[in-house]
Amino acid sequence: MVKARRETRLIVPLFIPNEGCPHRCIYCNQEKVTERSAPLEREAIKEIINASIESEKYRRARIKEIAFFGGTFTNLSEERIVYYLESVRPYIKDGMFQWIRVSTRPDTVTPDVLEIMKEYGVRVVEIGAQSMDDNVLRLSRRGHTVSDIIQAVNLLKENGFYAGIQLMPGLPGDTKERFISGLERVIELRPYSLRLYPALVLKGTVLHRWFREGRYSPLDVEEAVEICADACMMLEDNGIPVIRIGLFNSPSLLKDGEVVAGPWHQAFGHLVRSRIYQRRITPFLAGIQKGSSIILRVRREEEPLLRGYKNQEIKKLEQRMGIRITSIILDEEIEYGEIRIEQ
Repeated sequence: MVKARRETRLIVPLFIPNEGCPHRCIYCNQEKVTERSAPLEREAIKEIINASIESEKYRRARIKEIAFFGGTFTNLSEERIVYYLESVRPYIKDGMFQWIRVSTRPDTVTPDVLEIMKEYGVRVVEIGAQSMDDNVLRLSRRGHTVSDIIQAVNLLKENGFYAGIQLMPGLPGDTKERFISGLERVIELRPYSLRLYPALVLKGTVLHRWFREGRYSPLDVEEAVEICADACMMLEDNGIPVIRIGLFNSPSLLKDGEVVAGPWHQAFGHLVRSRIYQRRITPFLAGIQKGSSIILRVRREEEPLLRGYKNQEIKKLEQRMGIRITSIILDEEIEYGEIRIEQ
């Protein structure tokens, strides 16, 4: 049984939507995802970071990072790269944050730009891979190949960076089998971390037009939860942490009509983690006779995973096992990821 991990990391996101991007990808609407349409300036950067320093999350976190997301950081001009990194450098030098994280495309990672970033304290570079299948990348008009992803990750490691990977299950041409097969290649690369963003149909994108024309069918929520649960278990059982599942809940995305179709759910990450928890604890219930009424003892922090979103997972568990759970007792002597049963 895998022991649950306590979150001790704070990543403060600074969004630079589409800056440095050579083109707009078919699924992309960064303005809605990030709630920002203009480039970040120094004063805005300071406001965001200073507000985070006042938060309870900052006080609890053991590792604190500043991150530039939403654009292609390594494809910015050298002047713009230095501008952004100079803006946050004082927080690194004063020890208020340990390092800087950026996200980028795999085909824009070069030794020269890595040298600049290393000088300013960038330690983690997340590669927007999106898929490990060349046909899916071609249909999604990404403009890069799987070979570019592999080369970028290896180059980052060779230059002393932690390499993260971002993937999007459910893109055009993708299947569950194809996506899971691609994870074998990810595991071979041994990335530092991974993010899962199931593809959504956002208003005004090429994918929106394809959806209207019947050329694209997105995953539904249940399909996406199953794929992401499979992926998380596969990756984390191989020592690769999945640090994000699903898009950020920006107010813009929550407006009616902005997400046209696809596996959108405000608590998507919780749905996936709860599904994984249900799979992990099912062996503990194997010997319980159908029709039994039982009491479960669990750790306090794992009760939400047992119950699931609006108690949906615990109801599914009862139906699947043919039992009735009459009570849940919180017990801190229970090991992480385990339950005890009383009848």
